[in-house]
Amino acid sequence: LILTKVMCDAMNRSLPAVLFGTLGPTADGPSADEVYKSVKSTSADEVAMLLEVATRVVIVPGYGMAVAQAQHAVRDLTNLLKSKGIEVEFGIHPVAGRMPGHMNVLLAEADIPYDLLKEMDEINSTMEQTDVCLVIGANDTVNPDARTNPSSPIAGMPIINADKARTCIVIKRSLSPGFA
Repeated sequence: LILTKVMCDAMNRSLPAVLFGTLGPTADGPSADEVYKSVKSTSADEVAMLLEVATRVVIVPGYGMAVAQAQHAVRDLTNLLKSKGIEVEFGIHPVAGRMPGHMNVLLAEADIPYDLLKEMDEINSTMEQTDVCLVIGANDTVNPDARTNPSSPIAGMPIINADKARTCIVIKRSLSPGFA
């Protein structure tokens, strides 16, 4: 019950709204064609070049990272970047994953130092000084639609301001809409 309350608070929703609300398409939102025509595909080589010249990288993990069991690969990337003198931090959204603390547990399991994990409010204050924000399976927790579209199903949910970084790379399995 406590975890339920924490999740509801983090999503800026009441328990009845979560239990009885609907999460369907809205009439006022942009069409999928409008949204996806602005998507720019990239390659591993392009991302590597961006990371190589960065001085500060923020990684935002989500449920997609958990499903892919990519936390150890993320640790290896973190260690590589840090060995090159690049500052790396993790932006942890309170509802990323299946329960509060899910990302913290996965990253701890991968031996990522706890001092690199920053809560949403703390990381948001530094996003404008971030060269690259790497979002790994956490697209809903960084979606600016929550800030800008009052008819969005996630309207009003606090997000990590990944869009404020100089470059934002979202790693997502598909372009299909929906929640994790």
